[in-house]
Amino acid sequence: MTSLNPLSAARAAVQTAVHSWSVDSQQGARRNAMVASTALAARRAEREDVRDFFSSLERGEEERRRALGAGL
Repeated sequence: MTSLNPLSAARAAVQTAVHSWSVDSQQGARRNAMVASTALAARRAEREDVRDFFSSLERGEEERRRALGAGL
């Protein structure tokens, strides 16, 4: 037999609300962390692409200088 005491019902409602808030909060924090991690990975990939591009330009310039120097 369950008691229909209004105080018990209120306490149960508060416990349910607190529990669902903590779960929702954790899920939101996890989602934010995943979004931030994805953005950081994209930035890192872009930085590496730019670095590789400039490195290839430098290598090409060095090869051109060597070729011009050998032709003299």
